[in-house]
Amino acid sequence: MKNIEIEDLREKNFKEWLTLWDDNNGGRRNDAVTKETWSRLLNPVFPVHGFAARVDGRMAGLVHYILHPVTGHIQPVCYMQDLYVAPEFRQRGIARALVRRLAAIGKREGWARMYWLAETKNEAAQQLYKNLGVKLDFTLHVLPL
Repeated sequence: MKNIEIEDLREKNFKEWLTLWDDNNGGRRNDAVTKETWSRLLNPVFPVHGFAARVDGRMAGLVHYILHPVTGHIQPVCYMQDLYVAPEFRQRGIARALVRRLAAIGKREGWARMYWLAETKNEAAQQLYKNLGVKLDFTLHVLPL
């Protein structure tokens, strides 16, 4: 899609970002988490980053990512934590454009790799990701603390 513009998140984008953030979280907002997430996204020294896609002047999608060290590489790796496109903008190549932009940043900055998680039942995400990355045969286990 030729009219997709990718931009860094700025303070003035909060209201638009909040709409997408709420949608991405299924409408379950924790105000303290939201406030802290936004603060982290705008803090250039914090390892949480993000940017957005804009179509015809409207914020249509977002990506949030975390850079961190790992034991297997000297260079940092990137965990793409959130990739979300508003329903009215889906099937237009916006998610792919956001992932490609993130990968371009990673190549330019010398990251070792990018990785992400996607729900098995999210067919749209699975379709997108099978053409972008290599699926590994691991299971995810979580121990809430």
